[in-house]
Amino acid sequence: MSNIKFNRGKYTNKKLLTIYKALITPRLIEEKMLILLRQGKISKWFSGIGQEAISVGATLALRQDEYILPMHRNLGVFTSRDIPLSRLFAQFQGKLSGFTKGRDRSFHFGTNEFNIVGMISHLGPQLAVADGIALSDLIGGKNSATLVFTGDGGASEGDFHEALNVAAVWDLPVIFMIENNGYGLSTPSSQQFKFKNFIDKGPGYGIEAYQIDGNNVLEVYSTIERLSKQLRRSPRPVIVEAMTFRMRGHEEASGTKYVPKDLMEFWATKDPIKNYENYLLDKGVLTPALVEEYKSAIKLEINDGLEMAYAEFIPEGNTENEINDVFALFDQEVINPSSGSTSEKRYVDAISDGLRQSLEKYDDLVFMGQDIADYGGVFKVSEGFLEQFGAERIRNTPICESALFGMGLGLSIKGRKSVIEMQFADFVTSGFNQVVNNLAKSHYRWGQNVDVVVRMPTGAGVAAGPFHSQSNEAWFFHTPGLKIVYPSNPYDAKGLLTAAIEDPNPVMYFEHKMMYRSVTDTIPDDYYTVKIGEAQLVNEGDDISIITYGMGVHWAKEVASAMPNIFIDILDLRTLMPWDKEAVEKTVLKTGRVMVLHEDSLTGGIGAEIAAWISEKYFMNLDAPVTRVASLDTPIPFINTLEDNFLANARLKEKLQNLLNF
Repeated sequence: MSNIKFNRGKYTNKKLLTIYKALITPRLIEEKMLILLRQGKISKWFSGIGQEAISVGATLALRQDEYILPMHRNLGVFTSRDIPLSRLFAQFQGKLSGFTKGRDRSFHFGTNEFNIVGMISHLGPQLAVADGIALSDLIGGKNSATLVFTGDGGASEGDFHEALNVAAVWDLPVIFMIENNGYGLSTPSSQQFKFKNFIDKGPGYGIEAYQIDGNNVLEVYSTIERLSKQLRRSPRPVIVEAMTFRMRGHEEASGTKYVPKDLMEFWATKDPIKNYENYLLDKGVLTPALVEEYKSAIKLEINDGLEMAYAEFIPEGNTENEINDVFALFDQEVINPSSGSTSEKRYVDAISDGLRQSLEKYDDLVFMGQDIADYGGVFKVSEGFLEQFGAERIRNTPICESALFGMGLGLSIKGRKSVIEMQFADFVTSGFNQVVNNLAKSHYRWGQNVDVVVRMPTGAGVAAGPFHSQSNEAWFFHTPGLKIVYPSNPYDAKGLLTAAIEDPNPVMYFEHKMMYRSVTDTIPDDYYTVKIGEAQLVNEGDDISIITYGMGVHWAKEVASAMPNIFIDILDLRTLMPWDKEAVEKTVLKTGRVMVLHEDSLTGGIGAEIAAWISEKYFMNLDAPVTRVASLDTPIPFINTLEDNFLANARLKEKLQNLLNF
């Protein structure tokens, strides 16, 4: 007898048996994995035993071309999408034929071949990625639904709120599947949230919410089938709360001692596989002989897959391969202006021009940020864009930095480009995890390009205080997988922005607020690009080298004018990652006296890395120690007298003279 009430509805015997085979597959794999774990043949396992009906039912109910974003315990998503078991097992063992070349484990991967995007360990970021995938479908007029999983524990994070709120505001066709198994690792729901059920959240977001028995595979299947059909016709987000229970530990080492015995015994009676099997047996759809036939065939497939995976060697470390896979391959061809037409433009106008022309060039480019549409952005970079390109592509967002970056990744997965504007570079902290762990690592982990440019209005000098003036480029300089550009003049501001948008990798584009309306130049009117990774010598001299970027370029020029008897090589890096080592080498060997100058604080700044590199490589060619000049190791003060004292410029001339006198 079954302890779950099933309703077969319109489904044929063939359909019921298809669901049964899909349901028992992840259970049989898990049973084998637990044996291998005890034998030390796999390193870790996150068990989904007791929750299989949710993964299997939801996946089977969607079209094959619709994206699913699973979590640790959703093995049934991968098996129901018919991923070859040999590849899954190779992934678990860190083999090259898996999906991450041994660089990540278990389900921390994506595959566009099977329309699955796995999670990262930081619970929650995948929710906004689903929003981005759905947004691309919505813009493209593709009638599709996207389904993303989260757990009751992960739903406590801010990513949950941001993703649901944006999806609601924009009517994105996303099914938010919340697997409510009562525990976040060992923390019970009573210590996670105060509300009774997740369906209570629906009215707060203005979206529909449904609660289902997550152990009833037919209820899961029919619910997702019905909702996905509705969302294809009438795009909107929905919450589906699937009530279930995890019968094993968060991962096997955790155990389940924290679960009351009677609770475990109750949920054992609601086993999704045993109950469905008994139901089919009672209805005569399934026979004991057929059960054995199905299980034997699946076990054979499992053993064959394991044999293939075990036969493959563990990958050897290859430094060149590892370095080359950090970024998507992009051989930039510099585009020159098509005519000689030029005009005088301020720094801010050049940025606006580059962004506008990129939107004209790339129909698949989406521009997102706060107040960028009707208002034109707080610095008026996008004034008039809404009228020219429309609300589909110029998207005014809620205040949701983390969701913005996640949506950028989702758009990339569907082949679109995106530019994301931070009102101030300081605010990137609210989405930091998405940038350094999702955007930066996706290509290295599973080969997914991230065609996202993050515009970062940065810098001091405008008396804006500690939270609107920070130079935070060094935060990202240390993160492999991110490119960083920082133009110092209108020509580069336009050309580096267009180049960043062309590049299929994530680019942090820093633009100094102080320069917006104070720096002007005559630049080409046509579309053009500047080489990313190439520095520029902006002043020539034999006495000393100043290596700098951003506002430091203007400070260096000022001091060069104020000290006409000193002949200074000024190298504008322009790109901070990757930085131009050849240009740095050339100026170091030319003068033998080197200063690295930047607006950021001294300790841990980019200048420290460049100075260390110079000292290691060219110590014997130096006539004096490499000198760093930077701002104070304090937060940025508000009042202009304190700010002037904070900035590197206050110490530049003195430090330069000391270096010359050494």
